[in-house]
Amino acid sequence: MEKREAAMRPVRTLPEGPGWVVAYLRERGRRVPAAVHIGDCTLAGKNKESVSGDEARRILTEGRIPGCEICRPDSELGILG
Repeated sequence: MEKREAAMRPVRTLPEGPGWVVAYLRERGRRVPAAVHIGDCTLAGKNKESVSGDEARRILTEGRIPGCEICRPDSELGILG
């Protein structure tokens, strides 16, 4: 049953180019990390920096910077919440 449900879920392929990005906000003139996104997530905005999959996984597991609740980079990286 579980295999059948998994087969029915859409499969997401990672985009060409940066697979993972950290989006930043401006606070009092400083760049402050806001969230980790999958590289093609439009919610990341323009103020972002590419990171490797390992770096994104490390950032998310440290818990200081959240993952985007829309593109769910934690799920794509295999991190269980």
